[in-house]
Amino acid sequence: MIQLKTAKEISEMRLACQISAEVLKLAGEAVKPGVTTAQIDKLIYNYIVQQGAKPNFKGYGGFPGSACISVNDTVIHGIPSKHIVLKEGDIVSIDTGAAVHGWNGDNAWTFACGVVSDRAQRIMDVTREALARGIAAAQPGNRIGDIGAAVQQYVESEGYSVVRTYVGHGVGRDMHEDPEVPNFGTPGRGPRLVPGMVIAIEPMVNEKSHVVKTLSDGWTVKTVDGGLSAHFEHTIAITQNGPVILTKGREGHV
Repeated sequence: MIQLKTAKEISEMRLACQISAEVLKLAGEAVKPGVTTAQIDKLIYNYIVQQGAKPNFKGYGGFPGSACISVNDTVIHGIPSKHIVLKEGDIVSIDTGAAVHGWNGDNAWTFACGVVSDRAQRIMDVTREALARGIAAAQPGNRIGDIGAAVQQYVESEGYSVVRTYVGHGVGRDMHEDPEVPNFGTPGRGPRLVPGMVIAIEPMVNEKSHVVKTLSDGWTVKTVDGGLSAHFEHTIAITQNGPVILTKGREGHV
């Protein structure tokens, strides 16, 4: 069931979302050759706790990290590891969030490690623009399918594919709530968007096939063909005046 939030509750959610945005920016600044994904995860954990919040990814469904850190052909749910050492040219997707005062924030961004190839930069640029188009479609009175259609049509027009196995979602007291927010769909279909809905829109875009595989660790999701993948996400509120991005830091965001 979709949990609508009051204006007061959305205001209360802002702190969790702001902390989520700020730690994501901090994590992105740590993406450098020679750094391990475990080091970035520790930085994320420490910052969130220092803010009086809780890393809402840690322990979620048994996940061991405070963030999913996914490199190159890893789509999502990459487990932070001291054995994964970032190198020049990698693209690094970091998905993380914080919980405070009973509310959750959730956001993701794909960062360049040093200088990346034109090929890598382009998939990042397209995925970031796909997120912007999905948010722009999240107008009151529209439907969930309008968001997915906006993302899918743009991504496929650029020659990429959208992951279908994993989707966006509602956010609130729980990190994952109804409704599901796919990155594909038909305009005018699905639940209607109304003020008070808070959702995470998160295009996951693959360079080649949309098909993915899960490794034996039960978490790590990779492209089946070794193609690159990028992932961008914001938590937004639907208001009478249109979508409002909640995962913006108090001093702006990446």
